[in-house]
Amino acid sequence: MSLPKTEGEGTIEEIKEAMIQKHIPLIEEAGEKGVQILCLQEIFSTPYFCPGQNSAWYASAESVPGPTTDRMAEYARKYNMVIIVPVYEKEQAGVLYNTAAVIDADGTYLGKYRKNHIPHTSGFWEKFFFKPGNLGYPVFQTRYAKVGVYICYDRHFPDGARCLGLNGAEIVYNPSATVAGLSQYLWKLEQPAHAAANGYFMGCINRVGEEKPWNLGRFYGSSYFVDPRGQIFSIASEDKDELLIAEFDLDMIDEVRSVWQFFRDRRPETYDKLVEL
Repeated sequence: MSLPKTEGEGTIEEIKEAMIQKHIPLIEEAGEKGVQILCLQEIFSTPYFCPGQNSAWYASAESVPGPTTDRMAEYARKYNMVIIVPVYEKEQAGVLYNTAAVIDADGTYLGKYRKNHIPHTSGFWEKFFFKPGNLGYPVFQTRYAKVGVYICYDRHFPDGARCLGLNGAEIVYNPSATVAGLSQYLWKLEQPAHAAANGYFMGCINRVGEEKPWNLGRFYGSSYFVDPRGQIFSIASEDKDELLIAEFDLDMIDEVRSVWQFFRDRRPETYDKLVEL
């Protein structure tokens, strides 16, 4: 999704409401087409303000669960659809996280994941806005599958991806906001590698368009699904507001893991001998 309204074109609340309203038709389209699990992009209700360091955006943070997750829960109930809702979270004054809430198909709030790896480089000044996550790598038993979440920059680190597999994830969603450059090459490399190394599906979500006044670059979309063999089997465009839908055969997980014993054959007791900190 691209921005309908940005900094300087309204209050923060008006900008948030415009973005939510722009999403609603596609959320409803997903529900009407029978989508069972829907994931939105990173901090879906605002611009990706991290290329700047304007503390005014602190005001866009909210509690989780809170107003936005409550609104999304209504659509979850209406369509019997699990929804992963990435938002800017305010735990308390001055304690802010990049978070994704998981809402079950009956509208029940199941819990949240907080982005663990926080970049502060190349125009993404995220440590100005977010504390590192402190909830580990939870997996949520939804009506349709066991779901884990990784967020954007997390994808550069295989350790959490492995933890999600060990914790039982069948599908890992990575809502992102990433622009053209080196990461565009890595976008189609790292996440298929996580899926293949752990034997699970991934849904990889990226926004589109350019966002003023920051002008960091072009968010290149290319949202995709990848199977437990590491094969991308459905991909969206680089530049269109778009709903990407695909079917997952969860039996493939057992099939792949029966051949490659990712968890049985691992040797964690050998790893600490290779690293001295």
